[in-house]
Amino acid sequence: MTKKILLKLPRTTYVAEVNREITLSEFEKHLVDPDKDFHSKYGIISKKDLAKKAGTVLKAGKEEFYLLEPCFIDLYKTLKRSAQIINLKDIGVIISHTGIHRESIVMDAGTGSGAFACFIAAVAKHMVSYDVDLERTTLAQKNARDLGLMNVEFKKGDVYKAETIKEQDIDVLLLDVPEAWQALKTAEKVLKVGGFLVIYTPQIHQAQKAVVALPKNMLHERTIEVMEREWLVDEMRLRPNSGDMMHTAFLTFVRKLS
Repeated sequence: MTKKILLKLPRTTYVAEVNREITLSEFEKHLVDPDKDFHSKYGIISKKDLAKKAGTVLKAGKEEFYLLEPCFIDLYKTLKRSAQIINLKDIGVIISHTGIHRESIVMDAGTGSGAFACFIAAVAKHMVSYDVDLERTTLAQKNARDLGLMNVEFKKGDVYKAETIKEQDIDVLLLDVPEAWQALKTAEKVLKVGGFLVIYTPQIHQAQKAVVALPKNMLHERTIEVMEREWLVDEMRLRPNSGDMMHTAFLTFVRKLS
């Protein structure tokens, strides 16, 4: 998927009457097709200009846009969604706490739109994702194709039924399903010894029920909640962003012992 990024910085002007900067236009970010002219309310940037090298400043009317090549995260943030996805702050913690790396084999259950699976596929050797809904699986496959990922499989299946899941020697298994405790037999079956089970639960009582149901060969290492608070920082403001939603979910980390 060949795309380009156009970034427009905020444009301001000083108004003496009120003794402060006034914003004339806000920050904008556009993922654009370089084979087509870019049309905006400010004017048009031609496809000829979009073919210029990264870092070039292009003009549309009075506004200036920086032309950049997109990286993975730019493309990732444009994925089509069918449901709420796992937040980036939680993905980062899952990767760091389980040590997912380029030789890891990872599996998840509760594909949704495939966002988590796609992000992990960009880091790991291979990714397998299960969902009971074929429509979600189809959307996830499209998202993976759009990102150019070839090392991720999306399968229709029910992880509550361990006998139907064939994977083995999985390094990390993520359960993003309503009743994770019903998938613990699957976790025992597919994880290698020393592998990690991560249980993603919006409600703490779901985490508790899963932890209480763990078999003896599964060690509960920790249950955490990751808080992230963005700040507004400029000449006039230095405060937390009041629109932040700090809680997303609880992450429970479990290790298979034998």
